[in-house]
Amino acid sequence: MASNLPIPLPPRTPTPPPDDPPNAPDNSSRLDVQDKDSLSPLVDSFPTQRGSLNTEGSNRLSPTRASFTLSPSDNVPQNSQGDNGSAGPFNFKTTTMAKSPVVKSNIGQRRGHKYKHSSISHQIFLEPPPRAPLALPNSLPIPTFKECRASMSKDQKTRFWWSVCHMFVAAYTLWSAHGSLAMTALSHLILFDSLGALLCVSVDVLSNFEVWKRSSVRHPFGLERAEVLAGFAMCVLLLFMGMDLISHNLQHFLESSGHEPHHSHAHERVSVGSVDVTALLAISSTLISAIGLKNHGRIGKAMRFGYIESLPSVLSNPSHFLTLSCSTLLLLLPLVSVRLYNWLDVLLSSTIAISMCVIGVRLVKTLGSMLLMSYSGPGVKDVIRDIEADPSVFGVDDARFWQVHYGLCMANLKLRVSGSEENLIRLRERISSLIRNRLGGGYGSGGQKWEVSLQFTIEKS
Repeated sequence: MASNLPIPLPPRTPTPPPDDPPNAPDNSSRLDVQDKDSLSPLVDSFPTQRGSLNTEGSNRLSPTRASFTLSPSDNVPQNSQGDNGSAGPFNFKTTTMAKSPVVKSNIGQRRGHKYKHSSISHQIFLEPPPRAPLALPNSLPIPTFKECRASMSKDQKTRFWWSVCHMFVAAYTLWSAHGSLAMTALSHLILFDSLGALLCVSVDVLSNFEVWKRSSVRHPFGLERAEVLAGFAMCVLLLFMGMDLISHNLQHFLESSGHEPHHSHAHERVSVGSVDVTALLAISSTLISAIGLKNHGRIGKAMRFGYIESLPSVLSNPSHFLTLSCSTLLLLLPLVSVRLYNWLDVLLSSTIAISMCVIGVRLVKTLGSMLLMSYSGPGVKDVIRDIEADPSVFGVDDARFWQVHYGLCMANLKLRVSGSEENLIRLRERISSLIRNRLGGGYGSGGQKWEVSLQFTIEKS
């Protein structure tokens, strides 16, 4: 009896109403969406076919099949869906996949932050303000040797050939020394002067180009600091030449004390009453280079000796003073006896060697501090003391004085002041004038150029 009973059909899954209201007229097969019991599982509102079910009818709504399909009597195609959504339990739409690969084009698109233009991003990620382009170029072309030679004027060529002649004078002085220690020391001094003359000509030629004085990102102060580096190398050479002369004098002293000499030194002197031509050549070449080429002029300004500073312009330079005084004494040596000549020759050579070492150490210290961007000149403490004595200044928080090259120095001061705006303007001008007059020698004196920058912190009085 139980096998003859019909198998109950499973309930169909209700289809949700479409989002858009139907425009077509009401069909009999469409469910009343507005009826609250139209989708109730307790109400038998789903049309079914009554009768005996065969094997195909019993399996058409089986969950084990690949798809739920209606019987052909429903008159609904399998792959089509009507507007009422009664084609199946789920409203699946058949889509056709493209066989060709999908090409994604991102040309012109911005990578990175996807939310850059969102409303929240405008409050967090702010665009940087536009910057004006730098007034300084990144770098400037450095001239080659061929370009330097093509840019030389007639006067510069004359000065260059004279510096070469000055070197020949130094070589001739060394060749004609005849074992005289004083004449050997004089040849070292003339070599130092000739190198200084050549350096002055090179600086004059390089100043024809824009890269020498114009600032750039790569060379903030131009190529003028290259002159400081070359002068530093010359001063190291002068120091080593002085040490070489001292060792030579010690060797000569040991030989004269009875030790066997390693090399014979035949000291030949100029005949009595004659004029030493080599000493005259040394004096004339030194004067021409000092007056015409102004060699060691910048070094003389950077290094000041109080003992000879009051002398004329040529003799106030320690290098010129040492060369000229040594040449003049060598002119007077033929007027003395042979025995006194030997003692004076050794004494003069030792004096020149020690002087070369002293000047070399002083120059190395001065130019080394210049390469390290510091100022080693006198008068800084007096300037700070005068600034602190001003009634508008409460104190000096920071004071930096440094020298870039021979012609440029900089002063940066941070002060605590009080007063009106007009008084602060006058104070700024007074401090700038004080630094330029005390440290730079004043306007028109040919001293270093000082650039002063002041920062005021106003105190409440």
